Amino acid sequence: MSGIEDPGDELTVTPPKRWATGVPAVTHALEYALGQTTVRRTALTLLNINQANGFDCPGCAWPEPAPDQRHRNEYCENGAKHISDEATSRRVTAEFFRRHSIAELGAKSDYWLNQQGRLTEPMIKRPGAGHYEPVGWDEAFDVLAGELRRLDSPDEALFYTSGRLNNEAAFLLQLFARAYGTNNLPDCSNMCHESSGSALTETLGIGKGSVSLDDLHTADLVFVVGQNPGTNHPRMLTALEETKRNGGGVIAVNPLPEAGLIRFKHPQKARGVLGRGTAIADQFLQIRPGGDLALFQALNRLLLEAEDERPGTVLDHAFIGAHTTGFTDFADHARKVPWDDILTATGLTREEIERVHDRVLESRKIIVCWAMGLTQHKHGVPTIREVVNFLLLRGNIGRPGAGVCPVRGHSNVQGDRTMGIWERMPQSFLDALGREFGFTPPARHGLDSVDGIRAMRDGRAKVFLGVAGNFVRATPDSHVTEEAMRRCRLTAHISTKLNRSHTVCGDIALILPTLGRSDRDIQASGEQFVTVEDSMSEVHASRGRLEPASPHLLSEVAVISRLARRTLGQTPDIPWEEFEADYGAVRDRISRVVPGFEDFNARVSRPGGFRLPNPVNRRVFRTPSGKAVFTVNEFTMPHIPEGHLLLQTLRSHDQWNTVPYAMDDRYRGIRNARRVVLVNPDDLAALGFADRDRVDLVTVWHDGRERRAEDFRVVAYPASRGSAAAYYPETNVLVPLDSVADISNTPTSKGVLIRLEPARAAGRAG
Repeated sequence: MSGIEDPGDELTVTPPKRWATGVPAVTHALEYALGQTTVRRTALTLLNINQANGFDCPGCAWPEPAPDQRHRNEYCENGAKHISDEATSRRVTAEFFRRHSIAELGAKSDYWLNQQGRLTEPMIKRPGAGHYEPVGWDEAFDVLAGELRRLDSPDEALFYTSGRLNNEAAFLLQLFARAYGTNNLPDCSNMCHESSGSALTETLGIGKGSVSLDDLHTADLVFVVGQNPGTNHPRMLTALEETKRNGGGVIAVNPLPEAGLIRFKHPQKARGVLGRGTAIADQFLQIRPGGDLALFQALNRLLLEAEDERPGTVLDHAFIGAHTTGFTDFADHARKVPWDDILTATGLTREEIERVHDRVLESRKIIVCWAMGLTQHKHGVPTIREVVNFLLLRGNIGRPGAGVCPVRGHSNVQGDRTMGIWERMPQSFLDALGREFGFTPPARHGLDSVDGIRAMRDGRAKVFLGVAGNFVRATPDSHVTEEAMRRCRLTAHISTKLNRSHTVCGDIALILPTLGRSDRDIQASGEQFVTVEDSMSEVHASRGRLEPASPHLLSEVAVISRLARRTLGQTPDIPWEEFEADYGAVRDRISRVVPGFEDFNARVSRPGGFRLPNPVNRRVFRTPSGKAVFTVNEFTMPHIPEGHLLLQTLRSHDQWNTVPYAMDDRYRGIRNARRVVLVNPDDLAALGFADRDRVDLVTVWHDGRERRAEDFRVVAYPASRGSAAAYYPETNVLVPLDSVADISNTPTSKGVLIRLEPARAAGRAG
């Protein structure tokens, strides 16, 4: 399919949309699907996606309703595009790699690489070679296992995964890594929701959300903070519509106005097709990037002052006394945060914040939802701790219709963590794993994604195995990351489609093609299913329905099992062949290692699966004190020197993670270009630039090194003052490797200080 070319750079801009979804979303989804494959294959995918006997969408992790409440078309526009992208009829064969050198592929865009189609057979780049060539599975495993055995220490290997991996494969990957002798298990969560896990574990004793879909439907007030549901998890809009129809309210907090939070037109309801749809946000706070900590500190101060004025009527003293610790120190600090600092940090007026406070006082059940607009700041962890403080004050933790809701952006990223994909799993998990399989897992903490890049850069990590994902485009400091990968002796990727990471090679490089979520998986014991966990701790089965893209593909479970057998031999005595033949055998072992998965096979066989227990909902807090923790979070905010802007990286609407499906961003009015930067018109005038000027985005970090993203077009846009927004992965080059969130080590992709300079080069494709 090498005839597919990048679209031309013909930027057109129209006003941002004031509503999301509706008939155009259905039309765009079908157009994309039919451009990728046949009518029959499109029907098979769309009628089986997110159904109880079908397959889970490999896109976002938003949960499905109960099986008896699901629509026959239980998917969103972006989910339909995502599964159609996987189900494409296009193929990347050995002939393709003969025609295209690695250097030539490296010069292609992310869009072009993805559009070539599904990978069909294992490929290898041998030392000094400029092309990939076919390799048999046995030789591929021998090469990779040989390099792993040759390392001086197991800690010289990295085992990375993205959230697309299923529970069974994730459990086996961490089992293999730990039996091999390392906890080097970086994953995509390190780069997105690690700040959530750090803050929630410290304050509530569990690193995940506490709410269900029913809670969201029945809440009195829902905060949607630092996220864009209309693009990143559109089915969330259906849940928010239900909140509104049940009498609840929604507060949107974001530096950019987002169409889906203004008005939602449900494409499966008459009111969404013929009517005006549903207004979602009752109030929109156009906050400055990084100002969310100050906002919640302001709300907490106002709640404390309201309690002073009306003792016993505002705070939930019974809950605070019985279930929390640290209240006095928190309250003393919260009362002292200056209003001038709050207003400067947020860019809001006191009247706007007091309006929110009034809504809070009127609401008994409150949920706060958030995504990377909170987590990817240097002070992301304190911000989320302050959100928890806000909810604890009125007992909005551990009761129906209230709680914390970090919205995960990738299908099974939460499940992977539950299965042990973490460089710092608790000792209790390691002990259970060791008892089950008869070995002693390493106790020393491993490397996360950022530290893994540093280790490759410094020559301390020499073999990289990536299971799903597109590591070099998902990570910060693109030039540093790519050079780090090239220093490896071997890089290997278990993938469904071609991406940029395949063009950034160690001395030896392997592409190991695998089944997709929608593909039928036949093993020695018969047809298999896998399982996933969504953002709200629901675990359910996923059964592929399509014929695989090639007879040469192996499942992720099979690849990991065969590689482990080649690498470890019979020590320790782990039945890898049995696991490959029957995934039920893997689930039996999970049930004896992972809390909450008892009787796994029987429970997940029920339609809709089961929900994992969450002790927070019983008001059981697994913290050292046994109580939820109020924290003292020092006021902080990003400082923007004169002549600079604070950049946040984001997705376009026609994009999933690192891969654009088109060059458009329909809801923001951007078409036919991706190298654009959105800036408030008043900021443009103050900086001496005009709409559509060509500029370079430049940042200088403490290391004194200039990082430059070249030849962007400025688009005047209603962004918050002092901020800018541009698409990743094109702007990842601007995020320094050492610019990370305190505690969580998450890259600060929502808080990059930049200046605009006239473009040094022109004529580059958008």
